[in-house]
Amino acid sequence: MSSRIAPGPVPSDVTVREAVCVHTSKIYDSCKDKDCLRDLRVYLTANSQANLDNGLNVRARSAELLWASPMVEPVNFSRGYYTVDIRFYYKIRADVCMSSGLIAPIEGLASFTKRVLLFGSEGSAKIFTSDLGPSCVDRSVIDSTNLPRAVVEAVDPIILSLDAVDSCAEDTPEPLELPPYILELFDSPIVSGGAGRQILATLGQFTIVRLERDSQLLIPVYDYCVPEKECRGAQSDDPCTLFNRIDFPVNEFFPPDSLCDAQEYEDLLPEGD
Repeated sequence: MSSRIAPGPVPSDVTVREAVCVHTSKIYDSCKDKDCLRDLRVYLTANSQANLDNGLNVRARSAELLWASPMVEPVNFSRGYYTVDIRFYYKIRADVCMSSGLIAPIEGLASFTKRVLLFGSEGSAKIFTSDLGPSCVDRSVIDSTNLPRAVVEAVDPIILSLDAVDSCAEDTPEPLELPPYILELFDSPIVSGGAGRQILATLGQFTIVRLERDSQLLIPVYDYCVPEKECRGAQSDDPCTLFNRIDFPVNEFFPPDSLCDAQEYEDLLPEGD
């Protein structure tokens, strides 16, 4: 049995081989949150707006998180603390029951902004890397080279409710300032407002936000991390030989009821030739 130390908990009787410096992202602060986004206005595409105005009932189908854009700003009189303003963009899909009995799909854009306060330490050194070419540099990039980096982890939201309401005839189109890469994700232009029916969606969003900085850390090293598993590739042109190397998909025929059952099935799988 090999004495190599695998990633994970290390026995106390194992000595460290050496100490090395690594350059990595150190997390200074993080938080998790769940937001109930009540009655978000869904701005439909032109084709979807026409279907909604001529349709009857509306049924929610799905909500997809397209993009989250975080902005970091220092907090005045609170050194080391920063606000993170996050703008979420969602694609909302639904079905409209038409008077003819047919179902017409509709889709639109919803957005939501939230702010969190996190500790990100202080840093006066400006960081420049070769990954950022001169063509990508603007004033905002230059001003943010000494700020902590905001990272947002989120999953697609849950649609809690979806309602179609009548808008007032006096409503004027609202100017929407949307990034071009968001608008390109829709098949037709987004309708910003005006007369007609509207969609209001209530979403449930789970989010993790963290602030991190590039740091040089001194860590203990036990050994090189060499993979133990051998690569199984195409060693023969014979299709039957390749097929024989594939394990029988037991779980496809008998789905496991629990994690323990899944492990028992894996133990029963035959080894490849």
